[in-house]
Amino acid sequence: MKNNNYDEAFYRYSVPLMSWDFHYLYLNELKLTFADLKKVNEISNLFSWNKEDLKIEERIKNEVVLITDLSLKIVFASNGIRKMTGYKEDEVLGHTPKMFQGPATSKIVLEEIKEAIQLKMPFKKTLENYKKNGETYRCSVDAVPVYNLKGKVSHFIAFEKEDKSA
Repeated sequence: MKNNNYDEAFYRYSVPLMSWDFHYLYLNELKLTFADLKKVNEISNLFSWNKEDLKIEERIKNEVVLITDLSLKIVFASNGIRKMTGYKEDEVLGHTPKMFQGPATSKIVLEEIKEAIQLKMPFKKTLENYKKNGETYRCSVDAVPVYNLKGKVSHFIAFEKEDKSA
């Protein structure tokens, strides 16, 4: 009889306990997003960006945000980078996005990206990239040059997500 009461109690109360796990995951995700937004705002304020057109607040929830300086060194990577690539933010800082490329990455697409960067033009491309473990993934990149209030390009910002449509 005791065992039956235990089973009944388990089924009655286990669902709410599981929901706490999901709640914790959601809160943790929210906390990381706010931390990312704070860092982006610090960079934005430091370099006097007009970031309204970038819609970072909306996009950072569903996309990985990478910010590079003019030499294409990564100065910021949102926490989503770990889910998409396996790398932590501190592992990519100071490197260029070339660290995600390899033999399966299209040389043609890379040339198109290089040209857009040289011309300081926005671009949208999808390319085969590599995760930390060597596995490939299709990465959709929507990148734009970021201008300061004096009209000079100070950084590039890329919004990236894994393209699972192929």
